[in-house]
Amino acid sequence: MDFLSAFSWINIRFLLDGLLVTLQVAVVSIILSFIIGGILGVIRFMKVPYLSLIVGAVVDIIRNLPLLLIIFFTYFALPQIGIQLSIFWSAVAAMTIFESAMLAEIIRAGLLAVPQGQMEAGRSTGMTYFSTLYYIVFPQSIKLMLPPIVSQFISLIRDTSLAVIISLPELTHHAKIIYAQDPSAVLPMFVAMTFLYFIICYSLSVVAKRLERKWAV
Repeated sequence: MDFLSAFSWINIRFLLDGLLVTLQVAVVSIILSFIIGGILGVIRFMKVPYLSLIVGAVVDIIRNLPLLLIIFFTYFALPQIGIQLSIFWSAVAAMTIFESAMLAEIIRAGLLAVPQGQMEAGRSTGMTYFSTLYYIVFPQSIKLMLPPIVSQFISLIRDTSLAVIISLPELTHHAKIIYAQDPSAVLPMFVAMTFLYFIICYSLSVVAKRLERKWAV
């Protein structure tokens, strides 16, 4: 009975409020990181003199840093240089910085996987470099990029739980509040968090597989 009583409507609603914040952070971070990561990935692929080297160095540095360190940086270090962000936007900024670096490498690798002859064939017909990249190279590379991109987005959703360290009121934070008030609710809260994270991540992976099969055809 103690196990089942932890799933009261008050607790469930409190968890869902936290889940909403988790999804908000994840969605905003996914959109921003996809845009920024796409730009960085294309710059690296194009091998722009000096700029590609600088972008590559920054991307490599960020990819080899723990996300928790970046969260600390956006929340504790940025105010020291006059950039004050709320807890929500500190989490979004950290997730975006980290995921942009990851996506930049995925996109660059996907573009490089398309045979060079495709670019040369497009240019030989009179198309511009960017037109060839957009209409010929990118459509062929997207089905190669999709699985790792979706994996990164799923990881991002799970990684939002790290923002509990700065008291972001997301799912894990709300679960901690519940079982801090009632120690007997520890196991039920872990079961609830497992279920909610699984539903979201599994649903996203199913959608990705369907898109992958569709684009493959």
